[in-house]
Amino acid sequence: MNTPWWDDGAPELRRISDLLAAQRRHVRRFTARHRAWAETFPAGGEELPDIRELPAPDAQAVLDAVPLAAMLLAPLHGPDGAVRDFRYVTHNVAAGEYAARYLGSVVSPWPGRVPILRYYPHMSETAVPGMLAEVLRTGRSQGPVPAEWYVRDADGRPVRVSNEVRAARCGELALLSWERGERSRMALAAQRLARVCWAEWNLADDEVITSTGLGLVLGLPEQEAKPRLMELARMTAPEYLGALEEVLRAALVLGKEATCDLRFTHAPERMLRLVAEPVRIMDGPVWTVRAVLRDVSEVGRSREMAERARREARRQQDRAEAVAEIAERLREAVLPGFPADTARQGLESAAVYRPDAGEAGVGGDWYKTRMLPDGRVLVALGDARGHGLDAVALMAKLRYALAGLAYTGAVVERLTAWLNELACDDGRESTTTAIIARYHPERCLLRWTCAGHPRPVLVRDGQALLLPGAVGGPGLPLGVLPHATYTATETWLRGGDVLLLYSDGLIEHRGEDLDVGIAALRAAAERRAGSLAPGPEALQTYTDAVVSDLTGPTQMDDATVLTFRALGA
Repeated sequence: MNTPWWDDGAPELRRISDLLAAQRRHVRRFTARHRAWAETFPAGGEELPDIRELPAPDAQAVLDAVPLAAMLLAPLHGPDGAVRDFRYVTHNVAAGEYAARYLGSVVSPWPGRVPILRYYPHMSETAVPGMLAEVLRTGRSQGPVPAEWYVRDADGRPVRVSNEVRAARCGELALLSWERGERSRMALAAQRLARVCWAEWNLADDEVITSTGLGLVLGLPEQEAKPRLMELARMTAPEYLGALEEVLRAALVLGKEATCDLRFTHAPERMLRLVAEPVRIMDGPVWTVRAVLRDVSEVGRSREMAERARREARRQQDRAEAVAEIAERLREAVLPGFPADTARQGLESAAVYRPDAGEAGVGGDWYKTRMLPDGRVLVALGDARGHGLDAVALMAKLRYALAGLAYTGAVVERLTAWLNELACDDGRESTTTAIIARYHPERCLLRWTCAGHPRPVLVRDGQALLLPGAVGGPGLPLGVLPHATYTATETWLRGGDVLLLYSDGLIEHRGEDLDVGIAALRAAAERRAGSLAPGPEALQTYTDAVVSDLTGPTQMDDATVLTFRALGA
């Protein structure tokens, strides 16, 4: 037959048993020494008078000596012999003080003539009448039992009476005693609501004194006996026995307070926190272990949930940081730090890229400038949908595809349509807005298409104008619908004209219409144009200033600006 884990053969249980046994021996040796010392006292002294010679006090004096509020009641029998009420006989000093303090009146000024249930009619709805009848019938004391009713004070106001009531037989009379019941009931309610209890384990005689809420907190049946220390150890889950042993050793051997968490085999879902302290008798050994136990299951579950949430948040953060780092490295690999040198084709150029302030870190803004074999200049700027790796992968694919397709010499309308087909064939929601343009330096002509993107801004003679779009409006963003067609717009540039291509992150703000952002861009472009000097460095400074006017530390989307200045024929 297999030995269950909780058999006293378990190492922790054997050590706990030995620890308790050793402490009992210390207590017994201590009491034996004190008993031997007491027996050395010499006997003798003056003869005491016989107790029968002392005068006996009267009944009222005995009743007044009782510290609890009490009154004597005589039964009133009905025609059938059953008790139907009780006559008030007398009360003690404590009852008078109680009535004066809580009821605003004395109990009754008419001994022997007042039916108590008629005087306190709502008492009949409590357990008191049954207790009195039972004690007169059987002679067995009753209570304490909680009882509540209300009475009218001297001013007619209702007063709540809440007591713990006891009843005992006194000859042919019933002695009814009571004390305020809120303290014990509130203590029980506090134990139930806070799921806390206390216990004292006396080592000399194995007496267990506990609060009424012990069974509730430990999860024991109501009728089950209060566990002694060794029984508590046998109830403890094996992985917590070591902690219980350490607490008992600290209390019994070191005489110190100690704390541990416990789980029990009969209620594994509960976690209890035990705080124990030693109690000594006189200057002797630890006689008693006193402990408070609190159900901390909800706290434990909350901590576990919080810890899981922290781990998950950390995992998500690590993943986001890894994705952002990969995306940033990929962006650095596929996005040039500066547009190609286009001055030989009659264009000065500058670029600014501002990433968003969010956690994603990398968006889908992309641009491409390239001098083509025919002496013309490819200019493109786009904004791929979303953030992170998907957006970077899409913008890289479109950017490199455009660089290759541009060598075919196809017009920008055709280049844009090819990019749209490429985005549609991606198989996912791969969409991007874009401006695709080719500059013809021999004619100072810019031919450009718009695929759902904000139109360029032209700064001429100190004024910033939004370039008019193609007839019929802008084309669809790339990747929305296959076989879409695009129409080119022709813009003739003069020497000194400044052209700004930008992503919507520069002009889009939460809760604002795009027209407001475009108006702000035009205002900044005009305001900064007054100090724009010749040369590519001045153009870069101008571009930086315009972007700084429109962005801030809380910007939630990428902002990219390409600026070109026509040098003239």
